[in-house]
Amino acid sequence: MTTLFKNIKELIQVRTEPISYVSGKAMSELPTIKNAFLMVNNGLISDFGSMNDCPKTGFSEVIDATGRMILPSWCDSHTHIVYAGNREGEFVDRIKGLSYEAIAANGGGILNSAKKLQETSEEVLYQQSKERLEDVIQLGTGALEIKSGYGLTVAAELKMLRVIKRLKENYPIAVKTTFLGAHALPLEYKENKEGYLKLLIDEALPKIAEENLAEYIDIFCETGYFSVEDTELMLEAGKKYGLIPKIHVNQFTAIGGVQAGVKHHALSVDHLEVMRDEDIEALKNTKTMPVALPSCSYFLSIPYAPARKMINAGLPLALATDYNPGSTPSGNMNFVISTACIKMKMTPEEAINAATINGAYAMGLDDKVGSITKGKQANLILTKQINSYGFIPYSFGTNQIEKVYLKGKEICI
Repeated sequence: MTTLFKNIKELIQVRTEPISYVSGKAMSELPTIKNAFLMVNNGLISDFGSMNDCPKTGFSEVIDATGRMILPSWCDSHTHIVYAGNREGEFVDRIKGLSYEAIAANGGGILNSAKKLQETSEEVLYQQSKERLEDVIQLGTGALEIKSGYGLTVAAELKMLRVIKRLKENYPIAVKTTFLGAHALPLEYKENKEGYLKLLIDEALPKIAEENLAEYIDIFCETGYFSVEDTELMLEAGKKYGLIPKIHVNQFTAIGGVQAGVKHHALSVDHLEVMRDEDIEALKNTKTMPVALPSCSYFLSIPYAPARKMINAGLPLALATDYNPGSTPSGNMNFVISTACIKMKMTPEEAINAATINGAYAMGLDDKVGSITKGKQANLILTKQINSYGFIPYSFGTNQIEKVYLKGKEICI
């Protein structure tokens, strides 16, 4: 089936030459075509250009986009949407003055979510998670990474990964899977961190590999959680099973995790609310994508990743939601983009690049999604009638999306 989108007010993120991501000053460049057409054939982008060159025949469906814009769907490279229940009680505790760290020390936080997940059946977990997935698709997300990490037992981690696999099989959205068994220490291993890491390496990883349940491995490299040495141990173990490294790092403290990520060729290092000059230097001239999670900073009232400093230093940057029950109970990439512009002083062009082409790279999907490029999947956002793409971050809290298309088909959930 061939679909023609015609009279597009502006076709955004047009890339005619192969490019994996953009960095530094190039992040402020967002190629577009005004008064454009876009052709989709069997779910892939087959042609695009000015309406002056619009084909007259060769299509079976025509969509008139007069007054509307089209851009690639959002690429959310960091989520935890497979979880059980919620943690709204902790939300109230933080309002009353308890810190994230204090809540965790009292048995809340990740351990709270792990207990709920361990007690939840795989079917119920799937039903809860698919509702969240459907919500983010309607909000314009066309590709996302989903992490485990709220199981903290071998059985519960495998349960999470199997749910992610079902989501991947049952929905047209592009999904990548990350094993994050080293997210926190279970209570029974509180005084035996080495024993827990050994459990993950000796028991969990072989089963994950046997069932082909993950593409990436991650760890929370942070004071009070896992050290740089722990991080290197887990990343090396994951590599033996073909798992590509990604790291939670520099959320509250900087302890050398960025350097460990670069050393082990991590695809991305995520959070980065605390960035020293040496961390920025370590990322220069590497293939590791820095990923900022602004809605986490918003929700926890912690510093935002220093986007301007990183971009001005010539680095690339991706944006993601960190959708999870404790620190970011939202998968709204539109809000992420608005927050990046408002609080991190990113321009709309930089934010859109960070949420599309750079986000795609941060989960190994840059050859399939993230830009308007011939041969890529037609994962598209059709906006409402807006003046410019700058109106998307400007009108925070208001949905400017009229329709979402995945692989060329309108999504009606």
